[in-house]
Amino acid sequence: MHEIEISELRRLTEVIKLYHNYDFTNYAISSFKRRVSRILDLYKIPSVDLLIKKIREEDGFFNTFLEELTVNVTEMFRDPSFWREIRDQVIPNILLNHNQISIWHAGCSSGEEVFSMAILLKEMGIHHKAKIIATDIDRAILDRAKSGEYQLKHMDLNEKNYIRFQGKSSLKDYYKEDNGKVYMDKSLVNNVSWREHDLVRGVVFNKFDLVLCRNVMIYFNQTLQNVVLKKIHESLFRYSYLCIGSKESLIWCEIANKFIVVNNEEKIYKKIKD
Repeated sequence: MHEIEISELRRLTEVIKLYHNYDFTNYAISSFKRRVSRILDLYKIPSVDLLIKKIREEDGFFNTFLEELTVNVTEMFRDPSFWREIRDQVIPNILLNHNQISIWHAGCSSGEEVFSMAILLKEMGIHHKAKIIATDIDRAILDRAKSGEYQLKHMDLNEKNYIRFQGKSSLKDYYKEDNGKVYMDKSLVNNVSWREHDLVRGVVFNKFDLVLCRNVMIYFNQTLQNVVLKKIHESLFRYSYLCIGSKESLIWCEIANKFIVVNNEEKIYKKIKD
């Protein structure tokens, strides 16, 4: 496999933009390159030019490409101390002034974060007070999230996270097992609206008390992070909360002064200015 040139990646992004109206121009170059390289390996495609040809000419291949490109390895109750903070501090604070809570999972991937939130809300006895919107750029992964089907082999890690989160029962209470798969209890997500949405090019569509956009911006360069964070800022009520990934930061971005740090360790911020 030859080393992928920047010029090849540029041609690839131009074709994607032209034929499929997705803009990857400002993706973090090292991450984009690594993922494209993985796709070439995976599908035994000898060059970027042949990948471009496949994207242009093969019906349905672009969806496969998109799924591989935006794949997120995710788990339930990832970073258990973060989820404890959400349960013990953030949500009680929101409910001091509101009877209802609106939550946006931006870049929800295969839905583990959404189910974690649903379980947390149920155990707090406030599941019925929440309205949740879960979005992702990838239709196929959204369908997977919606189905609530996961591999049984992954549940061991999820259960360990749940125990460290100090949940009220056992994660097993929330799913049924069958033939190496688990099926999450569908009633957990009866208040969730699943939507296809491009964080970069999509419009601001609602206002929320809490936005989780975790481990999404690590794939964007600084220009793109600014674009996305401005939209998220607009999507929050004043004094509402934003949570980002543990390796992400708001410090340098253009809207940094419109937030205060609530918990630096867990990367939780509060909007203080419109």
